[in-house]
Parts: sequence; structure tokens; C-alpha cells
Amino acid sequence: MKTAIEKFWKQFLCENPEYSRADVPPYYYFCDNEKDANECAELVLQDIKKATATSLWWFRHHGEELPKAGDISIVTNWEGYPQAIIKTTRIEKVPFAKVTPEFARTEGEGDKSLKYWKEVHEAYYRREMEESGAVFQEDMIIICEYFEKIYPSK
Repeated sequence: MKTAIEKFWKQFLCENPEYSRADVPPYYYFCDNEKDANECAELVLQDIKKATATSLWWFRHHGEELPKAGDISIVTNWEGYPQAIIKTTRIEKVPFAKVTPEFARTEGEGDKSLKYWKEVHEAYYRREMEESGAVFQEDMIIICEYFEKIYPSK
């Protein structure tokens, strides 16, 4: 997989030399299962998915830094093959209960409704917290990360 990521990044750099000083960025897939991960990658490619929502708990639990505007990442499919490069444009820290319909629409999954967003994300957060004994709460902070797809271009 690493070779595919490096090749994808080099191809991007050939077309976008302004990033030539950057190292290979982090790469990951969305979600915790193959079907959803591949669907989300496809939604990014189609310019439908333009945001993601990770719990603050996850960042703290894994010792990861919070994303910030300007960050570059490679989105992969479930198998780890690169699909797109995204650039973070904005970060909002929002309690789960206060995530907006606009954000749910921007995230672009399912029917794009807030009802759908809350159902699938609550279930996801519960699964990711379960093995550590952490408990989902309506007031837990969600890192709402807005991004734009910068590669492949339209």
C-alpha cells in the first residue's frame, strides 16, 4: 500500500509543484467498515462529501493532533489504495447535540439529513468508544472538519 500512496503523491506533486516541499501527508479511510469507507471515498471523488466528523475523544484516545486549516490528507479506500487528496479548510468544535443540518448536508452521506447523520454517527461513536469503556454523550465534542478535494481535480 505504501508504494501506491507514494506513487499517488508523486503524481500529485508533478501536477502541483507548489506542494513540492511537503512530505507525504497522512492517509486514511473514513468509517469503520469496507462498505462505508468505499462509499465515502467515492463521495469525496464526486465532490459530494466535503466534511468529516471525528470525536474529540478519538483524538485524545489515540494521542493524535487535531486537524487544522491547511492540512493535507490522502483519502484511501478500505484496502488502503489512494483515491483523493483533500485540504482542510475549516474546523469547528461542536457538541454532538448541536451539529447542524448544514453540516450534515456538507458531510454528504446517506440522505444528507441531520436525522440520518445523528443515527449513523451516534452508532459509530458508540462502537469506537466501546472497547475502552468510554461512553457516548450528547454533549461530547465533535471535530467538524470541512475540506476541499484538491486531487484529482475536476
